[in-house]
Amino acid sequence: MQILIVDDEPNIRKSLSGLLQDEGYDVRVCGSGEECINRLSMESADVLFLDVVLPGMDGLQTLEQIKSVSPETRVLMMSGQADLATAVKATKLGANNFLEKPLHPDRVLLELKNIADQRTLERKIASLENRIGHAEEIVGESYRIRRLKEDIAKAAPSEGRVFIYGENGTGKELVARAIHEHSGRKNRPFVSLNCAAIPRDLVESELFGYEKGAFTGAIRRKFGLFETAEGGTLFLDEVGDMGLETQAKLLRVLQENEAVRIGGSTAYRFDVRVISATNKDIQEEIRQGRFREDLWYRLNVIPLVVPPLRERKEDIPMLAEHFLKVVCENSGKGMKFFAPDSVSALCACDWPGNVRELRNVVERLVIMSEGKTIEERDILKSLPPGRGRTTDSADLPAETGSLSFRDLVDRFEKSILEREFRAAEGNVSELARKLKTDRANLYRKLREYGIK
Repeated sequence: MQILIVDDEPNIRKSLSGLLQDEGYDVRVCGSGEECINRLSMESADVLFLDVVLPGMDGLQTLEQIKSVSPETRVLMMSGQADLATAVKATKLGANNFLEKPLHPDRVLLELKNIADQRTLERKIASLENRIGHAEEIVGESYRIRRLKEDIAKAAPSEGRVFIYGENGTGKELVARAIHEHSGRKNRPFVSLNCAAIPRDLVESELFGYEKGAFTGAIRRKFGLFETAEGGTLFLDEVGDMGLETQAKLLRVLQENEAVRIGGSTAYRFDVRVISATNKDIQEEIRQGRFREDLWYRLNVIPLVVPPLRERKEDIPMLAEHFLKVVCENSGKGMKFFAPDSVSALCACDWPGNVRELRNVVERLVIMSEGKTIEERDILKSLPPGRGRTTDSADLPAETGSLSFRDLVDRFEKSILEREFRAAEGNVSELARKLKTDRANLYRKLREYGIK
């Protein structure tokens, strides 16, 4: 830490600076409040030892100006004749502590250790807040993701229930949190329940709560998630895995806006917005009798679809850079960087585990790769066997012996156009922008291959 000593007594400046320099601190000194303010306007100080009695501008006046010029500087006041009122005033003006002269070396060093510990804690908190900010961000600029962000912006301010569809690892909870954070409920709780992660017979007690003695082991009352989320949002992840009996009770609860704890007799009312999500084909689940159609109607007011990563591959470079920054900050290994064009190896994969799998691979690269630069060979080694460079050949026909080169090119071109046309949801302008071709030529190709 950089330390500035402000005292008009040369012996104090000499003895205190000698002690601190012996401990390895960077120490500077000055003899007046005016000189202190001038120095702080040009250079920084982490900690400032400030005498109360100074010629010209006294210590308290200097302290007021310090907090204007350099508010982040910690100030330790010093005095051999100050009373309690002066100490209290100094504290109110922003002093960290008040030291009596003659200064005791152990007390001085303890104060500096406490300040150093406090600074470390503040950095950890700032880092955690930054990590939370990263975690909550929906990263991507593809057409599908821009549409999703627009839909979130429309849905969030409403009170309508949202049903999120998407494969595992696509970021359904991230979407749910984004809806909550942009709603009028953002200052109230966001509570999440993964219906597939706990036994089916426990989902009901988690949702609605239970009374003491309701069953063996119920030694005290437990509030349900509908109570915990009061005024906020309840996110039911993988709701398609919920048992039929619980579905029936949930339907009734949503109809009445009130619930009863297990073992209880008195209903409690709640004000909660419900967001649901599933990775299943919910229509097929309804046809098979595994999900109640009437519950689906209750939950599916605003449907949102989170696209799989293979349908928005243009987002992979941005996602990879984002995860690289987050993982490096969290790992303490220092920043690493992707070599030019190395990310193309990531773009060549289909990512069945979606965004979650991509993040895991980036974390593996940060931990296992040597040096500051992540090369293409590092990426290929970190991918599961047989997963590197799959995209280029995935669209080619399995047997090519009887086909001419022109036929192979046409088939490959058609396959690309069909895939990207689906990804763009039939928006030809968006497709032309993505493929960097003019619309007239694109329309001709689409008609030629019978795609549009």
